[in-house]
Amino acid sequence: MKTTQEPRQKQSRYRGLTQAEVEANRQKYGSNLLTPPKRSPWWKLWLEKFDDPVIRILIIAAVIAITVGIFEGNYVEGLGIIAAIILATSVAFLNEYKAGKEFDILNQVNDEIPIAVIRDNKVTTVPKKDLVVGDIVLIETGDEIAADGQVLEAVSLEVNEASLTGEAIPVPKIADVKLSSNGNTGCAYPPNKVLRDTVVNDGHGVIEITAVGDETEIGKTARCVLDITDVETPLNLQLERLSNLIGILGLVVAVLIDIALVARGILTGELDLTSGQWYIISILTVSLTVALTRVWLPIIVDGLESIGKEIELPEWLENDSGIAWVKNILFALAISGIGIGVGYYLELVPTSPTDWISADVAVKFLTYFMIAVAVIVVAVPEGLALSVTLSLAYSMQKMTQQNNLVRRMHACETIGATTVICSDKTGTLTENKMQVSDVNFPSLDDKTINADNVIVEAICSNSTANLEYKKGEESIPLGDHTEGALLLWLEENNIDYIDKRDDFDIVSQLTFSADRKYMATMGNSSITGEKILHIKGAPELLLASCHQILTAEGVKPFADSTRVSIAAELNQYETIGRRTLGFAYIRDPQDYQQGKELEQYHDLIWLGFVAIADPVREDVPNAVKICQKAGVKVKMITGDSRLTAVEIAREIGIISQDDPNDYCITGGKLRSLDDEAVLEVLKKVKVIARARPQDKQRIVQLLQTSGEVVAVTGDGTNDAPALNQAQVGLSMGSGTSVAKEASDIIILNDSFASIENAVMWGRSLYQNIQKFILFQLTINVAACGIALLGPFIGINLPFTVIQLLWVNLIMDTFAALALATEPPNQKVMENAPRNSQDFIISKPMMVSIFSVATVFLVFFVAFLLYIQKDRVVTPYELSLFFTTFVMLQFWNMFNAKCFGLKESAFSNISKNVSFVAIAAFIFVGQILMVQFGGAVFRTVPLSLRDWLVIVGGTSIVLWIGEIWRLIQMRFKVS
Repeated sequence: MKTTQEPRQKQSRYRGLTQAEVEANRQKYGSNLLTPPKRSPWWKLWLEKFDDPVIRILIIAAVIAITVGIFEGNYVEGLGIIAAIILATSVAFLNEYKAGKEFDILNQVNDEIPIAVIRDNKVTTVPKKDLVVGDIVLIETGDEIAADGQVLEAVSLEVNEASLTGEAIPVPKIADVKLSSNGNTGCAYPPNKVLRDTVVNDGHGVIEITAVGDETEIGKTARCVLDITDVETPLNLQLERLSNLIGILGLVVAVLIDIALVARGILTGELDLTSGQWYIISILTVSLTVALTRVWLPIIVDGLESIGKEIELPEWLENDSGIAWVKNILFALAISGIGIGVGYYLELVPTSPTDWISADVAVKFLTYFMIAVAVIVVAVPEGLALSVTLSLAYSMQKMTQQNNLVRRMHACETIGATTVICSDKTGTLTENKMQVSDVNFPSLDDKTINADNVIVEAICSNSTANLEYKKGEESIPLGDHTEGALLLWLEENNIDYIDKRDDFDIVSQLTFSADRKYMATMGNSSITGEKILHIKGAPELLLASCHQILTAEGVKPFADSTRVSIAAELNQYETIGRRTLGFAYIRDPQDYQQGKELEQYHDLIWLGFVAIADPVREDVPNAVKICQKAGVKVKMITGDSRLTAVEIAREIGIISQDDPNDYCITGGKLRSLDDEAVLEVLKKVKVIARARPQDKQRIVQLLQTSGEVVAVTGDGTNDAPALNQAQVGLSMGSGTSVAKEASDIIILNDSFASIENAVMWGRSLYQNIQKFILFQLTINVAACGIALLGPFIGINLPFTVIQLLWVNLIMDTFAALALATEPPNQKVMENAPRNSQDFIISKPMMVSIFSVATVFLVFFVAFLLYIQKDRVVTPYELSLFFTTFVMLQFWNMFNAKCFGLKESAFSNISKNVSFVAIAAFIFVGQILMVQFGGAVFRTVPLSLRDWLVIVGGTSIVLWIGEIWRLIQMRFKVS
């Protein structure tokens, strides 16, 4: 490839802005950035955390605890609950705020899209955000218009203005100089204007920017370019149902615990009350239940909806304002007032209010209420949503760093369940660094070429590509890479393509499409001095339509023997994986009509063909092998010929050397089959050659009907239907804006290896969320079981409210942080794809949750029975119990970390700094809480010996897990 030594003096009929003019216009008119929509201030986002029903329960519990504490002179527990509320809401706020910031990368990347412009008399690219008023911009099919502009040149230019008008019908655009003769078409916007965020549907042109940023038409409407952070993924919805179901179960357990505590109090004589006192307790219970309707009723409704019961909340309950809450509380007070009044009237209530209920009994019932609150707090897994948010934010950020820009959140999880990848060839499996390897133009005897040649004119005029020149560097193709390779070939022969393009006066142009397989441009030739129609496209298509051939001696009839010889040479190039491109022309076409079928012309003259090499990416064969090993089928869908496609597929490993020829089928053959036959063919076909975009969409649809989860790649405007159809649409970073808009993930470096990497990330993300659920539900079952059984084995409060809040903080917030940000593990690619319809709690998870939780529960019950064998349970013994419980969960978090991986919990642990830091924080936090918590946490300091025994003894949970994982690795146990 030739290296440009000096900047070209004549690059275009447009000079473009100088750097000084660019800066001046930026100062005068502003930059090409849209002001983002106004966001809620951080303090409002933080206050929103208090809308959580669980937090509201805790606030009520804190108020009651402090109120009672004031009378008793001990309100430490109430203050402790408030501290726990502030800590929990603040941590949740910080995590979600950080996640929201990470999602902003989508808008930033959109502003960095390269735009082809002319500056300083040279074609170059600049980021979208750096465009200024006065810039000369080149646009072509599939481009998204970067700013408002006036059309200077238009060749078959049609623009889709649906983003502004809602009308999907493309609007023709014409150059300003032609406006007077054409007149206004009555469209919403002038035909000589193009607007930001509209899309070039067909043709190409040159525009001059007239407005940027907020001054553009779409900027004035204050619309956000990309705002998808609130989209709920299917996994999120599934986890929300799970959370709701667990919430209602937690509420039931809490009520059962309160009933159990009251029953135990009656049986042991601790609650020896008169009938009047029981009446007062009943009235207060009903009133409290009514006051808290806005807390417990939504939990029940959500829980019932999670099992398929459709229930609508009453209208009065949907109003969640402060006034509505006050009304609710006033209604509850009215009930208690009426109840007490009726009690007075029926002489059921003691005359003196001091006899209604004693202080000791009030404290007992308050304690029961607090325990129920704590159980609900522990049972409701509000950390599930947080773990998904964290996992998605973390995965999206890291995937972008590895060339996978996730545009739609659901794609993060869905890509991991992919069973079939339908991949393009060019640029995805190959490097897209196309170079002309051989030329076959019969009119060139020695294969040397000069500028005054119809071949040069054919290449320069019948093309929309450009070259970006930089002093001392290789020229970079802009636009279609196949056309770019042709321009680079001319450059190697010291031919300035822009000079020849400017000399050709274009009259009409038919842009290339995958359906037509050719491109045609008609204009006035400076070589022949007459009108000429240049055509380039699939060689076999042009070869069949040509009846003459241009030789060194001039135009001759096309002999059949010559035609056969050329076809054989084409086959030879295609069998070694070369892409071939044919050229033909018509002199002075009298009956030219745009869209006229090629075979209808009888005067086509064959110019010749070129063979273009595009090397396979080095990392692709290994990536394909990994995908195949992971149970993901890879199919190549390409517009290239069958021979070229098969050779590339063999080189990559999609087809093995032993595979029969029926592993490849052409698009034409596919279109001749009905859906049932195609489905049968697709079971074994790995390569589809000469495919059209409609073929790709049909293949995706049929694979989906057979239960496959399909990811499809595409880079062109015509690929948009297939990208939309697939569960995961993967557009190329070099692709058109239409393709990118239709896709879920943008592969920034265009490489298939990045797709394999995305599959690994998707599987790891799903597994990380499973790890969190496994860890959390194990504690849920154990903690609720202890709280429920405690009263029946003689201990009302195995845990205090604040201790349970600490446990909740460990398993909800800290565990979500630690497990949701686990880096991906290559071992997930050793398993078959998961069934996308399966519930996230798998059978192995279910077995682990209930078996481990049951073992923990038996151990804890035995522990509690042991410490009360002398009928006295001291704070020291309860401190031992509390610390033992937390440390067991601490070690079990390491087991959860490597769930499903069959590897040691300590392998690659250094790669997750967050996990190590959070584990250290939990460990140190537990020590500080026990040693210095005192009355607030109901703990007393433990000795060093106690700590060593507890830490060492509870670690057996981890060592048992390590031994089991070692057995799995050694003996391949599943």
